[in-house]
Amino acid sequence: MTELRVDVTAATPVYEQIRAQLAALVAVGALGAGERLPASRDLARDLGVAVGTVQRAYRELEAAGVVHSRRRTGTVVADGAARPAAAGAGGTGAAGGGDLLADVRALVGRGRAEGLDDAELLLLVRGVQAETRVGG
Repeated sequence: MTELRVDVTAATPVYEQIRAQLAALVAVGALGAGERLPASRDLARDLGVAVGTVQRAYRELEAAGVVHSRRRTGTVVADGAARPAAAGAGGTGAAGGGDLLADVRALVGRGRAEGLDDAELLLLVRGVQAETRVGG
């Protein structure tokens, strides 16, 4: 699994940082259906956070249908959980586009090459989202 990172000094709660990163990994297909997530104790140890923090992130993901948890099998990615990204991944966009996921990866690569950090990239995306809601 791709390495997760948390910032205990950030305004966003740590459980939400974990939840968001795992949901994003599922959305882009880096975590596939049936793939097992680390045990909450192991992930908590690796991230240096409390077990309850990881368990809360897992509960939030389960409530959203992204994962399901079972006593013997642990927490696994639910079937169909990656549908939002998959729906646009191979089709054509409104502009006759192509692979939406490839476009997003290219955007992130270009932003990183230009020295933007994650917060700056997200700010640009959110700005475009707001702009298209307002101006169409």
